Amino acid sequence: MITGLPTSPPALRYLFVMPIEDLQQAAQKIAGFLNTLNKLGGMRLKYRISASDGAAEGAAPRQISVELAGPDVPLVIQHNGELLRALETLAAQMLRLDHHEHDMVSFDAANFKALRAEEIRLSAEAAAEKVRQTGQPYSFPPMNSRERRMLHLVCRGLQGVETASVGEGSNRFLVVYPEGKTDLPVAPQLKPRVFGRR
Repeated sequence: MITGLPTSPPALRYLFVMPIEDLQQAAQKIAGFLNTLNKLGGMRLKYRISASDGAAEGAAPRQISVELAGPDVPLVIQHNGELLRALETLAAQMLRLDHHEHDMVSFDAANFKALRAEEIRLSAEAAAEKVRQTGQPYSFPPMNSRERRMLHLVCRGLQGVETASVGEGSNRFLVVYPEGKTDLPVAPQLKPRVFGRR
């Protein structure tokens, strides 16, 4: 486990990329990145990095988890965790992970992901109930692939519905259909408006 606040000047060597085979080196690379972010970006974040080699039964293979704390956590989780996800994406790219392997690096702050997972579970259950009652498909607004996958997994355990992702890129969204009726027409919901932007 690596913890820390910036204690020495950041070095550009932390911006080079490497594979994740060596968990200790990968964790140190992420620590260096966060130190650089604190120093050059003016952030005030503490962090705890832990690595799992997947040896435990049922554990995710070779995963690195980063828990953020400190005065700037509210900034990191605002706007539905955009900055949190951006930091996670940057870390995955630094480690040269393929986009299918981005789940191998996980950032969290103030239990944001667990709370978001519960919100997604409740949304999926409500959407499934609405679809069962009306017989009409329900479209979620466009969201990232991780949250769409969470919705798929929740709905997989619910009776009378099935799901499909529709659309391309940042406009991809999930639809909950009545079971056996994935041919019904659907329209995407609009992306939620982010206040303060024009």
